[in-house]
Amino acid sequence: MIDILLSRKEVDKTVDSNTLIKNVQNRVNDSLEKGYQYTRVVDSSEKFLRERVFQQVKAAVLYVDLVGSTKISMQLPPNKLSTLISSFSQEMAYVINAHNGYVLKFVGDAVIGYFVEDETSSFKTVDNAVGCAESMLKVVRRGINPILTEKADLQEISVKIGIDFGTNVVVRYGADEQRAYVDLLGPTMNVASKIQNLAQSNQILVGQDIHELLHPSIQKFFIDITDESSGKWQHRAKNSDNIYRVYRYKYD
Repeated sequence: MIDILLSRKEVDKTVDSNTLIKNVQNRVNDSLEKGYQYTRVVDSSEKFLRERVFQQVKAAVLYVDLVGSTKISMQLPPNKLSTLISSFSQEMAYVINAHNGYVLKFVGDAVIGYFVEDETSSFKTVDNAVGCAESMLKVVRRGINPILTEKADLQEISVKIGIDFGTNVVVRYGADEQRAYVDLLGPTMNVASKIQNLAQSNQILVGQDIHELLHPSIQKFFIDITDESSGKWQHRAKNSDNIYRVYRYKYD
């Protein structure tokens, strides 16, 4: 299938290349063999949030979670498990950063990112978030897994991704403007998390508000799965009694 989500020029320069995959493989391999230390990528998010404490931020929120981590933890020694989780999380963070997103935090084996609404258009924001998710699948399949299976004698990993769009508020836990913990809270954070929990292995699911902002040429790559998930999904749309729709991204 034509990689429509990664064909835009500004993204193509940074993420859709064999160089990206090769760099991922080199970092993961060095991490497993030599204890390679990644560069911190959450500082820009902290700066952004500290400057907007108690303000509302409109953004696309993305949750990416490592599938089957409990089983993996039972099969690997602590040092290999720690390296694998760290490498996975940092590579996902790098992808978020490459798509003009912020890394909010690492939660166990999950990474949460957000893409702030562009001043001129929400469409670009949603574009970046969905393109990021598609890149994450490629990085796992083509970058991380070959190293795990061929050089480290480990099993392949997979992910599940959920994305939603809306308004959240920046909160600071404490009076210290420079050191107190800052975070995002709000319905979009909660819904994105629930959508991610609904996803299956190597699936990208997006909420209705994301889908409505996608260009029609990209919308056609999404399937409405709300009805088939009715037993697990009962979330209501804002100011409505209708079920909030969830869509799955189709890829090869």
